[in-house]
Amino acid sequence: MTRVVLATRNAHKVAELGQILGALGLTIELVGLDAYPEAPEVAETGATFAANALLKAEAVAAATGQPAIADDSGLCVDALNGMPGIFSARWAGGGGDAANLDLVLAQIADVPDERRGAAFVCAAALALPGRSGEVAEGEVRGHLLRERRGTNGFGYDPIFVPEGESRTTAEMGAEEKNALSHRGRAFRALAPLIERAFG
Repeated sequence: MTRVVLATRNAHKVAELGQILGALGLTIELVGLDAYPEAPEVAETGATFAANALLKAEAVAAATGQPAIADDSGLCVDALNGMPGIFSARWAGGGGDAANLDLVLAQIADVPDERRGAAFVCAAALALPGRSGEVAEGEVRGHLLRERRGTNGFGYDPIFVPEGESRTTAEMGAEEKNALSHRGRAFRALAPLIERAFG
């Protein structure tokens, strides 16, 4: 079985990608960076989600000698000109998910409901040691609520309602969320590249 390193120490992401790839019938051993404590933390210095995903995948493949997958994702709010975007995880300056969410809510407090459009965007990259990586992207459109609803998920999930839904992504079960999430869409788009890479 091929071992693939997911360039994260976030157990949520490892579990989520494991479920997505399992549903696609790919038989790979997926591990997070906790399996490689010596692997470097890769600075996200790219100007786009795709650039950051490639930076991380290529660096982790080089450091571990194993195929690596990385993603970069975030919330792009229409009323904030697409921000927080690539800065989503550190929008409030390192205060964590709750602080980031509070800051976005405060910044769009005066925006009327019909202009609270937003999208979750994800770029996922696959890199093999010594080779340039490849990227796939996924996006889900929706709108932002004025207060939190739901306790599943993480990040901005409690205020994001996908198009065609009445629930936030934090009110959905893992399988439901994965079926429509930006990360699910990006990783499903990446799956043919993974299959081609590993035959």
